[in-house]
Amino acid sequence: MFGNPNQMFQRETSKPKNTSDTLRRFSKYLLPWWPALVLALVFVVISTWAQVTNPELNGQLVDCYLTQAAASAFGGAALPGNAETSAQSNCWLSEGVEPEGFTQKAVKAIFLSGGFKAPTETLTQEERVAGLGRLTLLIVGLYLIGAVLTGLTFFSVTWAGQHVLRDLRIQVFEHLQNLHMGFHVEHEAGDLMSRITNDTETIGQALNFALVNVISGGLLLVWIAYNMITKSIPFALLSMAVAPIMAIVTIWFSTQARKAFRQTRQSIGNVNAELQESISAVREVQAFNRAEENIEQFRTLNATNRDANVRAVTFTSALAPTLEALGYVALMIVTTVGGLLLLKGDSIMGAAVSVGLVITFLGYVQRFNQPIQQIAILWTNIQSALAGVERIFSLLDEKPAIFDAPGAKTLETIQGRVEFKNVAAEYVKGQQVLCNVNFTAEPGQTIAIVGPTGAGKTTIINLLPRFYDVTAGSLLIDGVDIRSVTVESLRKQIGIVLQDTFLFSTTVMENIRFGRPNASDEEVIASAQLAHADTFIDRLPDKYQTVLGERGSGLSQGQRQLLAIARAALADPRILVLDEATSSVDTRTERLIQKALEKLLKGRTSFVIAHRLSTIRNADVVLVVRDGEIIERGSHEELLAQKGFYYDLYMSQFQRDPSFSTQNPSGGTQALNPAS
Repeated sequence: MFGNPNQMFQRETSKPKNTSDTLRRFSKYLLPWWPALVLALVFVVISTWAQVTNPELNGQLVDCYLTQAAASAFGGAALPGNAETSAQSNCWLSEGVEPEGFTQKAVKAIFLSGGFKAPTETLTQEERVAGLGRLTLLIVGLYLIGAVLTGLTFFSVTWAGQHVLRDLRIQVFEHLQNLHMGFHVEHEAGDLMSRITNDTETIGQALNFALVNVISGGLLLVWIAYNMITKSIPFALLSMAVAPIMAIVTIWFSTQARKAFRQTRQSIGNVNAELQESISAVREVQAFNRAEENIEQFRTLNATNRDANVRAVTFTSALAPTLEALGYVALMIVTTVGGLLLLKGDSIMGAAVSVGLVITFLGYVQRFNQPIQQIAILWTNIQSALAGVERIFSLLDEKPAIFDAPGAKTLETIQGRVEFKNVAAEYVKGQQVLCNVNFTAEPGQTIAIVGPTGAGKTTIINLLPRFYDVTAGSLLIDGVDIRSVTVESLRKQIGIVLQDTFLFSTTVMENIRFGRPNASDEEVIASAQLAHADTFIDRLPDKYQTVLGERGSGLSQGQRQLLAIARAALADPRILVLDEATSSVDTRTERLIQKALEKLLKGRTSFVIAHRLSTIRNADVVLVVRDGEIIERGSHEELLAQKGFYYDLYMSQFQRDPSFSTQNPSGGTQALNPAS
């Protein structure tokens, strides 16, 4: 019923910072599914009532029928003291005895329904057997009702919980999609994935499993304690004498086990890290003959993990038998004290002691001891779930830095004129990465952006699709400030081909169609042909229906970039951004890409960032960026003639590229010498 305790101990335990606010906010997610939760609560109350009532009915079965039957069979000699008289006084099913409380009244009404005869001293053997059978059926019925309702409780809570988790995951995913690029740069993808997977899983475990058991277990403890106290305070105190010890033992073992399992999580992390590193670097390991050293290091880490797990399992394995032994001690106390009172015929604080009363308390003790361990274990799980909810809410509280302004309009089809007017930008407040950037790109022009690493080249192109916003000045497209139009309509006009192309684990056809989901197969194929990607696609096993591996594994860097160009061509943007799109490909592939780009750039305003001169030498304007400012501008030949920063950059970097020749400043053609 309560699952594997080891798994519960192994869960990462965190405590929420503000429980009341977290619960109040999370309750809004539960509100739409309140009928199922209310129904589950009703089921819990009824099933707990059935569990509490059964021990009392077992006592009635003994006092009302078995004790009197034994007395009749042996002429009263077999029963010690005044056991028979005590049994009669404790039998509230008897005729003329007024039952106390709702439970006794309800059970007696059901038992005597249909004119069934109440138990008396003068019952015949057949009447006793009939009463015994009727009461037994009632007990079995309560067991069945409790079992069915417990199952329905878990189903109802799980049904509501899964709907809550679905809504929560969707909201988190949508929020992540809308957060600005800076947020994703600052936060690791693994951490964000953990919010959606691990934290929601912990919440699901708490909703589907821990919460029900803690509520039902707590209700069971309170109800049984109340019933025992109302029946006999001394017997109740005797029965619960071991409970504080059980609670202390459970808390101590739970604390030690969690500490031990925390060490196992750290050690298994070290094992996984060593395993991943050794497998990934197997070529280097074999090349430097490090196999034996790596094996020995792995053995050491594995042994540490083994020892940590053995220590952790020692605590979890000792908890169950310790609690079981304490439970037997509680049963022994009730049995011993009750037996002595029965043998002597004594009462306890004026209350008659019967065999049925002792059996009732034995049933209470068995049920009372069970939930203590589970509540201690599962409560920490609920605490972890609340902490997980807080982490998710902290993510949802992140405000998108890029959003549509009030009254933002849709950007209609553009000509492609781009103006930067006194633009400044910064990623960290107070630290400018662009300062006073001014230039204009006319429709159809190709603008090359060059400069050293960290100069601000990528920042310029990041401002175009509003991955970031300018902090000063304005960026206009066709005379319209891009902050005054919707982000969606703006980005539909812009295509981007990055150096590190991301491909999805789906078919080649769908990867290209990502640029325009409603494109036909013919349009996709035409885009691939324009990008010269069809030359290798036709050699794939299933051509356009070939399913690619993760991030396009199995394809070369150049092939992935050709697919990215095909994707951009299919989107048919008016503005095109090429971010170092040919910096990591061989010369032959670069020529294919250049041919594709010549077709793609025709009639479009384009911005090109590259470290290879072949991608920028035909640009209409070259912008030289250093320390966030444009320090030079002009054509390739004009900038070389100036012999300024671009000339130095060209001499130090571009002349090392032997893949092409270019016009020298004096008008002749010189081959680039790798050694120059």
